[in-house]
Amino acid sequence: MLEHPAVRALLLSFAAGLSTLLGALVVFFTKTKSQKLLAISLGFAAGVMLSVSFTDLYPNARDLLDQALGVRPGTLAAVASLAGGVLLAMALDHFVPHEGFDSVTGEAPHKDLFRVGFVSTLAIGLHNFPEGVATFMAGYEDAALGVSIAIAIAMHNIPEGISVAMPIWYATGSRRRAFQYTLLSGMAEPVGALLAFLVLRPFINGLVLGVLFGLVAGIMAYITVEELIPSSRQYGHDRAALWATLAGICVMPLTHLL
Repeated sequence: MLEHPAVRALLLSFAAGLSTLLGALVVFFTKTKSQKLLAISLGFAAGVMLSVSFTDLYPNARDLLDQALGVRPGTLAAVASLAGGVLLAMALDHFVPHEGFDSVTGEAPHKDLFRVGFVSTLAIGLHNFPEGVATFMAGYEDAALGVSIAIAIAMHNIPEGISVAMPIWYATGSRRRAFQYTLLSGMAEPVGALLAFLVLRPFINGLVLGVLFGLVAGIMAYITVEELIPSSRQYGHDRAALWATLAGICVMPLTHLL
Protein backbone atom coordinates (compact mmCIF):
# COMPACT_ATOMS: atom_id res chain seq x y z
CA MET A 1 0.00 0.00 0.00
CA LEU A 2 1.42 3.40 -0.99
CA GLU A 3 1.72 5.96 1.75
CA HIS A 4 -0.42 9.07 1.41
CA PRO A 5 2.41 11.51 0.46
CA ALA A 6 3.51 9.19 -2.36
CA VAL A 7 -0.03 8.91 -3.75
CA ARG A 8 -0.40 12.69 -3.62
CA ALA A 9 2.93 13.26 -5.37
CA LEU A 10 2.19 10.70 -8.09
CA LEU A 11 -1.25 12.19 -8.78
CA LEU A 12 0.24 15.68 -9.07
CA SER A 13 2.83 14.46 -11.57
CA PHE A 14 0.18 12.58 -13.56
CA ALA A 15 -2.07 15.66 -13.74
CA ALA A 16 0.83 17.88 -14.83
CA GLY A 17 1.75 15.41 -17.59
CA LEU A 18 -1.82 15.09 -18.86
CA SER A 19 -2.03 18.86 -19.33
CA THR A 20 0.17 18.42 -22.42
CA LEU A 21 -2.91 16.97 -24.12
CA LEU A 22 -4.70 20.31 -23.81
CA GLY A 23 -2.23 21.68 -26.35
CA ALA A 24 -2.90 18.75 -28.67
CA LEU A 25 -6.59 19.67 -28.83
CA VAL A 26 -5.67 22.44 -31.30
CA VAL A 27 -5.56 19.85 -34.11
CA PHE A 28 -9.23 19.01 -33.52
CA PHE A 29 -10.26 22.67 -33.89
CA THR A 30 -8.15 23.36 -36.99
CA LYS A 31 -10.30 22.57 -40.03
CA THR A 32 -7.85 22.98 -42.91
CA LYS A 33 -4.11 22.73 -43.43
CA SER A 34 -2.01 25.47 -44.95
CA GLN A 35 1.71 26.02 -45.41
CA LYS A 36 1.47 29.30 -43.52
CA LEU A 37 -0.15 27.61 -40.52
CA LEU A 38 2.51 24.90 -40.59
CA ALA A 39 5.30 27.51 -40.69
CA ILE A 40 3.69 29.32 -37.76
CA SER A 41 3.28 26.07 -35.80
CA LEU A 42 6.91 25.05 -36.32
CA GLY A 43 8.12 28.56 -35.50
CA PHE A 44 6.03 28.58 -32.32
CA ALA A 45 7.43 25.16 -31.37
CA ALA A 46 10.96 26.49 -31.88
CA GLY A 47 10.27 29.45 -29.61
CA VAL A 48 8.73 27.25 -26.93
CA MET A 49 11.69 24.89 -26.91
CA LEU A 50 14.29 27.67 -26.92
CA SER A 51 12.50 29.35 -24.04
CA VAL A 52 12.22 26.12 -22.06
CA SER A 53 15.93 25.47 -22.60
CA PHE A 54 17.26 28.87 -21.56
CA THR A 55 14.66 30.36 -19.20
CA ASP A 56 13.59 27.17 -17.43
CA LEU A 57 15.93 24.18 -17.66
CA TYR A 58 19.33 25.88 -17.74
CA PRO A 59 18.60 28.33 -14.88
CA ASN A 60 17.29 25.42 -12.79
CA ALA A 61 20.41 23.41 -13.62
CA ARG A 62 22.68 26.28 -12.64
CA ASP A 63 20.83 26.97 -9.37
CA LEU A 64 20.86 23.31 -8.34
CA LEU A 65 24.53 22.87 -9.23
CA ASP A 66 25.48 26.15 -7.52
CA GLN A 67 23.85 24.85 -4.34
CA ALA A 68 25.55 21.46 -4.66
CA LEU A 69 29.04 22.58 -5.71
CA GLY A 70 29.35 26.30 -5.02
CA VAL A 71 28.80 29.21 -7.38
CA ARG A 72 31.87 29.02 -9.61
CA PRO A 73 32.15 25.23 -10.00
CA GLY A 74 28.35 24.97 -10.18
CA THR A 75 28.18 27.41 -13.09
CA LEU A 76 30.99 25.57 -14.88
CA ALA A 77 29.19 22.26 -14.32
CA ALA A 78 25.93 23.74 -15.67
CA VAL A 79 27.67 24.96 -18.83
CA ALA A 80 29.41 21.60 -19.22
CA SER A 81 26.07 19.79 -18.85
CA LEU A 82 24.50 22.07 -21.47
CA ALA A 83 27.39 21.44 -23.87
CA GLY A 84 27.19 17.72 -23.13
CA GLY A 85 23.52 17.73 -24.10
CA VAL A 86 24.32 19.44 -27.41
CA LEU A 87 27.08 16.93 -28.18
CA LEU A 88 24.81 14.02 -27.25
CA ALA A 89 22.07 15.32 -29.55
CA MET A 90 24.59 15.79 -32.37
CA ALA A 91 25.76 12.19 -31.96
CA LEU A 92 22.20 10.83 -31.94
CA ASP A 93 21.32 12.97 -34.98
CA HIS A 94 23.64 10.88 -37.15
CA PHE A 95 21.45 7.82 -36.60
CA VAL A 96 18.21 9.51 -37.74
CA PRO A 97 17.88 9.78 -41.55
CA HIS A 98 17.19 13.13 -43.21
CA GLU A 99 14.85 13.29 -46.20
CA GLY A 100 15.73 16.86 -47.14
CA PHE A 101 13.71 19.64 -48.77
CA ASP A 102 12.19 19.37 -52.25
CA SER A 103 13.20 22.54 -54.12
CA VAL A 104 10.88 21.69 -57.05
CA THR A 105 7.61 21.34 -55.15
CA GLY A 106 8.61 23.73 -52.38
CA GLU A 107 7.57 21.22 -49.75
CA ALA A 108 9.34 19.15 -47.15
CA PRO A 109 8.61 15.43 -47.56
CA HIS A 110 6.15 13.97 -45.08
CA LYS A 111 8.87 11.73 -43.65
CA ASP A 112 11.04 14.75 -42.92
CA LEU A 113 8.14 16.58 -41.28
CA PHE A 114 7.32 13.47 -39.29
CA ARG A 115 10.96 13.42 -38.20
CA VAL A 116 10.57 16.96 -36.85
CA GLY A 117 7.48 15.89 -34.92
CA PHE A 118 9.20 12.77 -33.64
CA VAL A 119 12.28 14.57 -32.34
CA SER A 120 10.00 17.19 -30.75
CA THR A 121 8.16 14.37 -28.99
CA LEU A 122 11.47 12.95 -27.83
CA ALA A 123 12.77 16.32 -26.64
CA ILE A 124 9.60 17.23 -24.74
CA GLY A 125 9.53 13.74 -23.23
CA LEU A 126 13.15 14.07 -22.09
CA HIS A 127 12.30 17.46 -20.63
CA ASN A 128 9.22 16.11 -18.84
CA PHE A 129 11.05 13.17 -17.25
CA PRO A 130 13.22 15.15 -14.79
CA GLU A 131 10.29 17.52 -14.24
CA GLY A 132 8.28 14.49 -13.13
CA VAL A 133 11.04 13.56 -10.71
CA ALA A 134 11.15 17.12 -9.35
CA THR A 135 7.35 17.33 -9.03
CA PHE A 136 7.25 14.01 -7.18
CA MET A 137 10.01 14.99 -4.76
CA ALA A 138 8.38 18.36 -4.04
CA GLY A 139 4.89 16.87 -3.65
CA TYR A 140 6.21 14.09 -1.42
CA GLU A 141 7.88 16.51 0.98
CA ASP A 142 5.39 19.41 0.94
CA ALA A 143 1.80 19.31 -0.38
CA ALA A 144 1.51 23.07 -0.98
CA LEU A 145 4.84 23.24 -2.80
CA GLY A 146 3.95 20.19 -4.89
CA VAL A 147 0.63 21.72 -5.98
CA SER A 148 2.31 25.01 -6.92
CA ILE A 149 4.98 23.27 -8.98
CA ALA A 150 2.43 20.97 -10.67
CA ILE A 151 0.26 23.94 -11.69
CA ALA A 152 3.26 25.84 -13.07
CA ILE A 153 4.39 22.81 -15.05
CA ALA A 154 0.86 22.16 -16.32
CA MET A 155 0.61 25.72 -17.67
CA HIS A 156 3.78 25.48 -19.71
CA ASN A 157 3.00 21.94 -20.85
CA ILE A 158 0.06 23.25 -22.91
CA PRO A 159 2.14 25.09 -25.57
CA GLU A 160 4.55 22.15 -25.54
CA GLY A 161 1.62 19.95 -26.55
CA ILE A 162 0.98 22.20 -29.54
CA SER A 163 4.63 21.91 -30.60
CA VAL A 164 4.35 18.12 -30.70
CA ALA A 165 0.86 17.71 -32.16
CA MET A 166 0.96 20.08 -35.15
CA PRO A 167 3.91 18.61 -37.12
CA ILE A 168 2.69 15.05 -36.45
CA TRP A 169 -0.79 15.95 -37.74
CA TYR A 170 0.61 17.62 -40.86
CA ALA A 171 2.95 14.70 -41.57
CA THR A 172 0.43 11.88 -41.05
CA GLY A 173 -2.95 13.54 -41.62
CA SER A 174 -4.13 11.78 -38.46
CA ARG A 175 -5.42 13.78 -35.53
CA ARG A 176 -5.46 10.60 -33.47
CA ARG A 177 -1.75 9.97 -34.06
CA ALA A 178 -0.98 13.57 -33.17
CA PHE A 179 -2.91 13.09 -29.93
CA GLN A 180 -1.12 9.79 -29.22
CA TYR A 181 2.36 11.26 -29.71
CA THR A 182 1.47 14.18 -27.47
CA LEU A 183 0.21 11.75 -24.83
CA LEU A 184 3.50 9.86 -25.12
CA SER A 185 5.54 13.00 -24.46
CA GLY A 186 3.31 14.02 -21.56
CA MET A 187 3.40 10.61 -19.89
CA ALA A 188 7.15 10.95 -19.42
CA GLU A 189 6.22 13.14 -16.45
CA PRO A 190 4.39 10.50 -14.36
CA VAL A 191 6.92 7.88 -15.52
CA GLY A 192 9.67 10.04 -14.05
CA ALA A 193 7.66 10.38 -10.85
CA LEU A 194 7.03 6.64 -10.62
CA LEU A 195 10.70 5.82 -11.14
CA ALA A 196 11.60 8.42 -8.54
CA PHE A 197 9.33 6.62 -6.05
CA LEU A 198 10.29 3.03 -6.92
CA VAL A 199 13.99 3.30 -7.74
CA LEU A 200 15.59 6.73 -7.79
CA ARG A 201 14.47 8.30 -4.51
CA PRO A 202 17.65 7.34 -2.58
CA PHE A 203 19.87 8.69 -5.37
CA ILE A 204 18.07 11.91 -6.30
CA ASN A 205 19.79 15.07 -5.13
CA GLY A 206 20.50 18.56 -6.41
CA LEU A 207 23.64 17.48 -8.24
CA VAL A 208 21.89 14.71 -10.20
CA LEU A 209 18.87 16.86 -11.08
CA GLY A 210 21.10 19.77 -12.06
CA VAL A 211 23.10 17.66 -14.50
CA LEU A 212 19.88 16.15 -15.92
CA PHE A 213 18.32 19.58 -16.48
CA GLY A 214 21.52 20.83 -18.14
CA LEU A 215 21.75 17.85 -20.48
CA VAL A 216 18.10 18.15 -21.53
CA ALA A 217 18.51 21.92 -22.08
CA GLY A 218 21.37 21.21 -24.48
CA ILE A 219 19.44 18.51 -26.33
CA MET A 220 16.41 20.77 -26.77
CA ALA A 221 18.54 23.72 -27.90
CA TYR A 222 20.24 21.59 -30.56
CA ILE A 223 16.95 20.18 -31.85
CA THR A 224 15.52 23.70 -32.08
CA VAL A 225 18.43 25.15 -34.03
CA GLU A 226 19.06 22.10 -36.22
CA GLU A 227 15.48 20.96 -36.89
CA LEU A 228 12.66 23.31 -35.96
CA ILE A 229 13.94 26.72 -37.06
CA PRO A 230 15.12 25.53 -40.52
CA SER A 231 11.87 23.58 -41.00
CA SER A 232 9.74 26.60 -40.12
CA ARG A 233 11.42 28.62 -42.90
CA GLN A 234 10.87 26.10 -45.70
CA TYR A 235 7.33 27.13 -46.56
CA GLY A 236 7.71 30.67 -47.91
CA HIS A 237 6.39 32.42 -44.80
CA ASP A 238 9.62 33.41 -43.07
CA ARG A 239 8.23 36.51 -41.36
CA ALA A 240 5.22 34.64 -39.97
CA ALA A 241 7.55 31.88 -38.71
CA LEU A 242 9.81 34.48 -37.09
CA TRP A 243 6.94 36.18 -35.26
CA ALA A 244 5.66 32.78 -34.15
CA THR A 245 9.11 31.93 -32.78
CA LEU A 246 9.17 35.18 -30.81
CA ALA A 247 5.66 34.44 -29.54
CA GLY A 248 6.76 30.99 -28.36
CA ILE A 249 9.75 32.51 -26.56
CA CYS A 250 7.51 35.03 -24.79
CA VAL A 251 4.65 32.67 -23.92
CA MET A 252 6.66 30.27 -21.77
CA PRO A 253 7.89 32.79 -19.14
CA LEU A 254 4.35 34.20 -18.93
CA THR A 255 3.00 30.77 -17.95
CA HIS A 256 4.94 31.06 -14.69
CA LEU A 257 2.79 34.07 -13.75
CA LEU A 258 -0.44 32.03 -13.85
